[in-house]
Amino acid sequence: MRIGEIVGLTWDRVDFERGFITIDRQLQARSGEYVFTSTKSGKSRTIAPASWVMQLLRNHRKRQIEMQLKAGSLWDDTGYVSSNDVGGHLAFRTIDKDFKKAVAAIGRPDARFHDLRHSYAVAAIRAGDDIKTVQGNLGHATAAFTLDVYGHVTEQMKQDSAARMDSYITGILQG
Repeated sequence: MRIGEIVGLTWDRVDFERGFITIDRQLQARSGEYVFTSTKSGKSRTIAPASWVMQLLRNHRKRQIEMQLKAGSLWDDTGYVSSNDVGGHLAFRTIDKDFKKAVAAIGRPDARFHDLRHSYAVAAIRAGDDIKTVQGNLGHATAAFTLDVYGHVTEQMKQDSAARMDSYITGILQG
């Protein structure tokens, strides 16, 4: 997800029963205030995160309910998944600052938040996801665009495939 999609995600877009998240809008800063806008492509998409991601969201929801009880009447019931201590959305600069601290701690101070999307795409392709699934999850308009951006991963997969075939053939010839 893009940062605006994450910040703008609300609990009504998370379907725990079926294990889906619907991404149909994003939060953007405009003239000092935050407003909902359509996604970058203008289209909604539904993603099916790994079950452990959904479990993390369940756990986060429980912690957020505890925060709500603690805040009492100060709580603003906005429904944001990523909220501050009183229910409002997180500020982009807060997320960026916290992200920069985290990546500096692991020796990658040059990493950008958007690089997480790239890491996801590379991992998904290497794990065997087809390019149409990756395209849909990322919200790219076409599979061609996804291939243009991540084609280097498929080249490595071709080399890996050739190595597996070499191993297979060698096994047959020696057997």
